[in-house]
Amino acid sequence: MSTATPRWVMHLDMDAFYAAVEQRDDPTLRGRPVVVGAQPGGRGVVATCSYEARRFGIHSAMPINEAHRRCPDAVYLRPRMAHYLEVARQIRAVMAACAPVVEAISIDEAFLDVSGLGHLVGPPETIGRRIKEAIRAAVGLTASVGIGPNRLVAKIASDFGKPDGLIVVPPERVLDFLGGQPVGALRGVGRRTLPLLTRLGLRTVADLRGLSLTRLQAELGPRAATSLYQQARGIASDRVGECAARKSLSKETTFGVDVADPQVLRDTLRDLAAEVAAAARQEGIAGRTVTLKIRFCGFETHTRQRRLPRRSDDARTLFTAAWSLYEAGRWEGKPVRLIGLGIADLGTPEPVQPDLFDSAAERPADSDRERRLTVAVERIHARFGAGALRRGMSATDQMDPTRCLHQTPEGPQ
Repeated sequence: MSTATPRWVMHLDMDAFYAAVEQRDDPTLRGRPVVVGAQPGGRGVVATCSYEARRFGIHSAMPINEAHRRCPDAVYLRPRMAHYLEVARQIRAVMAACAPVVEAISIDEAFLDVSGLGHLVGPPETIGRRIKEAIRAAVGLTASVGIGPNRLVAKIASDFGKPDGLIVVPPERVLDFLGGQPVGALRGVGRRTLPLLTRLGLRTVADLRGLSLTRLQAELGPRAATSLYQQARGIASDRVGECAARKSLSKETTFGVDVADPQVLRDTLRDLAAEVAAAARQEGIAGRTVTLKIRFCGFETHTRQRRLPRRSDDARTLFTAAWSLYEAGRWEGKPVRLIGLGIADLGTPEPVQPDLFDSAAERPADSDRERRLTVAVERIHARFGAGALRRGMSATDQMDPTRCLHQTPEGPQ
């Protein structure tokens, strides 16, 4: 008789994270549609939105003007990445205190191995409830939790229970639970694969399970077919571990409608550079290789890389390198489905030793002074928030961090 400890994997995903933080920080936003991303009337996309906004059909990566057309009365806020990263750090500290093994997979979600906690805490439902309560107590936000015998089941369960859900799927219920899910819930089923499965009459995982591996391979190819065949039967990894040393850091945006306007692409790439730079500084890392990823219709995907003179965590430096890669690709006028920016060859930031004979215009963009100003700007946004202008700070104050370092929300000190 087997005495092995049952495997229990938890997937925890914060609900509408950026928008939820904004609603928490400003009680007047609670219950209202909130969209975090670009500002209406300009260019750019939705980063995320509250559940109230999702009722209007708004979703992440949607062009901001389309979101505004659907819900002009929503509150539109610029992202505060440094602030979100600090809240995420607090959430990860809670998870680390509750589970022996935590694997963060993004700013707002993680896998946890809770297999050995039964004797100490109780059944999986109790473990999930306690972690949700601890996060709510620590940061005032809700999380959706899925628990199952492997990563696949846990992830689908947490998505199925959103928002503020807690779903446990024991091994004996895996096939029934998966059978009722749409095929789009499986990994690897996207814009290209879903229409093909639909044409085959496969709408649920149970439908997919009825197709032989040979038939799937003929339709999808061996790799994709094998993956879906196994997933439909609940076969997936149950391994959870601390992330290995990070090899790269990247952010990308998929547009709801293909974009050909270079100014929209430029603005989106600048926002991605700011997010990557903020995340890098949060982790105390910098990159020497900048990667541009770009995808056109038909899943035509290109990646280009540029090596910097030194490792950098400066947003302007990263953006400049990525945009020069775009211009060198001669893609102007070609509609873009996805654009992304990443850094690799990671390490600690390399200080710049300025040449005393250089003019100010010739000094590197990531000079020590500029880096301090960038960090100061992030701290101001984290402290004052996107509504700083409404609370009395001038546009000049927001752009010049040296004018605001000694202010509080109540005024100068």
